[in-house]
Amino acid sequence: MAGPSGRGAGAAGPAAATAGDSAIAAATREYVVDLERARGYSPNTISAYRSDLADLAGFAVAHGVSEPVDVDLLLLRDWLGEASDRGLARTTIARRAASARGFTAWLARRGVLAADAGARLRTPKAHRTLPRVVGRDAMADLIARLEARAVDGDPIARRDVAIVELLYAAALRVSELAGLDVDGIDRGRRTVRVLGKGAKERVVPYGAPAARALDRYLDIARPALLATRSEGAPAERAVFLGARGARIGVRAVHRLVADLLAEVPGTGPAGPHALRHTAATHLLDGGADLRAVQEFLGHASLGTTQIYTHVSAERLKESYRLAHPRA
Repeated sequence: MAGPSGRGAGAAGPAAATAGDSAIAAATREYVVDLERARGYSPNTISAYRSDLADLAGFAVAHGVSEPVDVDLLLLRDWLGEASDRGLARTTIARRAASARGFTAWLARRGVLAADAGARLRTPKAHRTLPRVVGRDAMADLIARLEARAVDGDPIARRDVAIVELLYAAALRVSELAGLDVDGIDRGRRTVRVLGKGAKERVVPYGAPAARALDRYLDIARPALLATRSEGAPAERAVFLGARGARIGVRAVHRLVADLLAEVPGTGPAGPHALRHTAATHLLDGGADLRAVQEFLGHASLGTTQIYTHVSAERLKESYRLAHPRA
């Protein structure tokens, strides 16, 4: 496709074949390494930036731009326009724009670009949708189903109860739960120490039901899972383990929660983040202070936490419509 810059697709085949070896691709890789060293971004953010900028480098080479010095605003606009034509979500395009702006600002600081080509690159506004929230009764039923599976003492089933209880009790991100180490749990004080976004550490409390589930898992199920590790394997510090005794992955936790929420009425993404949304909303519904919830969730901005006040308001309006005789 020929974008506004007038760059045609050209000889896309040969160019695409050498995109990974181009100067612009090497520059994007060097920029990502700098991010890893200096900025404290989360591994997920680094991975997203790496993917975005590899795609930008491939697009640039396919459109006749192989040197970082030749990156301009029109190229970046063409790249985002092509992503839009492919039907990528607005949130993905917005993230790509942020990746490109960071890269061109870095090139400008290093003197590669005389002016920051991405400074005027606009980010499409993402449609903000209310997060999925599981009702209190539905949440209790979900956990009861998990506990029924664990009655016979199966280590995986007991682990799953502990995972869901802790995700809900402490409103953890899935990456925080998967990255949790044994020394990060204070069983006496009922707190967990996690590493959140931007490598920020926080300590979060959890309640009695989660404590019971964790105790059963840590005392009985986790040792059983550790016993499945191969002889001579290094000690495993992770709290939550997979069937082979190694640290559980984010995808496995996502699958577990998504399968459980598939049986619960409601719309919106059905993954571990829904339990975090649910915990935050239930806290506010119960009268918790917004700033306390912000600290609990590890949000850098109060504005991020305020989405849950909108959720609570929507739930109140829905209850009003259903219950009030003159609604």
